[in-house]
Formats: sequence, structure tokens, C-alpha cells
Amino acid sequence: MVLTPNPYRPGAGTTPAYLAGREQVLHDAQAVLENIRVGFPARSVIYYGLRGVGKTVLLNRIGELAEDMDVPSEYMEIAEREHSFQDAIVLHVYKLMSKLSPVDKLEGYVKKAMGILKAFSVKYTDASSGIEIAFDPVHGIADTGNLSNDMTELFLALGRLAQKKEQGAVLFIDEIQYIGGRDFEALIEALHRVNQKGYPLVIFAAGLPKIVRLAGEIKSYAERLFQYIDIGGLSAKDAELALVQPAAKLHVAYDDAAVAKVLSVTEGYPYFIQEYGKWIWENREHADTITTAIVDRAYHDFESTMDAAFFKVRHDRATPRELEFMTAMVRCKELPCSMKDIAQKLGEPAKKVAPLRAQLIHKGFIYAPQRGTIAFTVPQFDKYLKRTYHI
Repeated sequence: MVLTPNPYRPGAGTTPAYLAGREQVLHDAQAVLENIRVGFPARSVIYYGLRGVGKTVLLNRIGELAEDMDVPSEYMEIAEREHSFQDAIVLHVYKLMSKLSPVDKLEGYVKKAMGILKAFSVKYTDASSGIEIAFDPVHGIADTGNLSNDMTELFLALGRLAQKKEQGAVLFIDEIQYIGGRDFEALIEALHRVNQKGYPLVIFAAGLPKIVRLAGEIKSYAERLFQYIDIGGLSAKDAELALVQPAAKLHVAYDDAAVAKVLSVTEGYPYFIQEYGKWIWENREHADTITTAIVDRAYHDFESTMDAAFFKVRHDRATPRELEFMTAMVRCKELPCSMKDIAQKLGEPAKKVAPLRAQLIHKGFIYAPQRGTIAFTVPQFDKYLKRTYHI
């Protein structure tokens, strides 16, 4: 028996077989890359949105565009715990400098750029990091001990090198909401100075919705420094394309009722569509047309997988007190809900529950869509909590 491959690709940052609804975002990103490619400056971009909307997929796809256009680029992901942003920056700036100057490394401006990087590395990274920079450090520029100054000098050195080469460079940063406040301030100041100098260095970043507020609180000019692009769920039309097109490539169709059922359950979230599509495919039993009966049959597998692999791993990171706060959110009439309602449901003063709110925002569980309100960063997390705690 010949097995038909499953065309759906659920996973963290995995590019789906058909990337629906992101055409304009990719078109705009390509325009930025076109500027950078010929050595012109461009404005950096931060994509923000809930979990499961495809922000990492976008970064990966734009990375492919940069590669196709021969624009030197590097990708880094900020870890929630136990990471050194300075170590990562040194590594990726070094790789970018090497890509920009693979042959003529003895030219004066190349030696200076590498020397500035070496001095920053000696000052801010662990000697055991394994990064070997075979240039003498240039002291007194990027090793002053003032992180904002030193990171600015590091980025200026990279930007100058790119300008000399009449070529740009791109740094991709995923999960940027986890960057520490001091590091983020230094990064913003560095990028601001690079922009003022007109150097062809740009950042594409992705993070949870709170990143917009964080950036603005650190530096007011951050509102103008980045393009902030909200990445939401797919429209009904695009969600349908994301569902039906992968199957259509293998000559399998959906009837209208089946499409409507899947879209109702997944609410247009790309990851949910891929996960449900995977289990629908596994349950279709070689049928050429997928019906609501098949969709219904696949639902248990879909829900069980989502609970175990998507929701539970986040649930288990919360403390009992944080879970108490979040189950109180679920008991609100609707989301977003107000802090006043949460405090009432917990039977505690608002001041006492405010630190819990801050903890949960920091950990990426919730965000504040409007002042005084909160909602989950994970789509349908409220439904999961209702199932788990029989609310």
C-alpha cells in the first residue's frame, strides 16, 4: 500500500506547505531588503502578536528572501532564562562581519571593525564562549563598561563596514520580548545611532504584544525607530486557503461544511489550522473528499494534542498562585477582562494581585490590550483552563 504524505506541518516556526494571508507583509519586507541590499538605510521592523499566529514563520521566510537576494543575515532567538545577550550579539556580529569581508580582511576599516568587536567581546563575554577573533582589540571605544555606548560602537562598526562594502546586513531576533531591560535599552540606542548615520543595517524582530509597550517605555523614540506590525489570525478567506490548498496539491478536497467546521474551531490561527489539518488527514482513510464526519472524527486527536503539546507545557510553567489568577480570568464574563473583576473574583484588594499580573506579563502568559484590561497571549488558553479545571 502506498502511503500518501501528510501535507500539514504543525510545529514551532515550521513553514506551512501554503503560507496564506501574509503576502503584503512579505512584500513590504522585501522592499526593506531591496534597500539594504544596495547599501541604503531602512527602518527596522518588529512583528508582534499572540502565540501561534506565525511570527517565527515570517522571520524564517524573510530570512530565505534575504538569502535569495545575497543579503548577509543572522538569526538569533532570545531565551526566557539563562541567556547572555552579549554573547549572542558578539557571535552574530562576528559572523556578519565575516560575511561582509570574506577576502580582504587586512584592509584598514575591516581590521578596525574586527578590533572593536574583539574589545567588546573581551569586556562582555565569557572567555569560555569559544568565539575566536584573530584581531588585536581596539581599546577605549567599545569596552568602556557603559553597555549602551559600547553596543552603539559595535553596531556602528558593523554599519560602517556594510556601507564600505556598499551592501547591507540583517539581524533577525525572535522572542524579543525576553530581552533584558538593560540589553534592550542598549540595542535601541545602538540602532538609533546607526539610523542617524544612515548605515545599511536593519533588524527584523518578532515578539508578544507587550513588546510595543516595553520599547516605548525604554525610549520614547522607539515608536519611530521601528515599524510595528500586528500579526493576527487569518481572515476567513485566507484560513480556508491555508486549510484546503495543501490537500488540493494531493488531489484531496474539502466540502463546504467541513471547511466551516474547521474554521470555527481554529478561529483562523495558523498553527491550529496546521494541527487540525494533520489529524484530519490521518483520519480521512484515503477519502478523496473530506467531510464533517472526518473532521469530527479527528477532533479528539486534535484537542488531545493541543492540550498536551501546546497548552500544558505553558500551564506547567505557572505557579499555583499564578494559576489561581488565570482561572479567575476565565471566570470573567468575557476577555479581555478588567483587573477590578479579577480582584473581586479572588476576593483580594487590587494592589495585592497587581504583582501577579506583572509576573504573568513578564512570563508571557498575558498582556494588556488596553489600559486596565488583560487577556491571554495564547489563543484559546481560556478554553483549555475551563476543560482542565471544569470551570
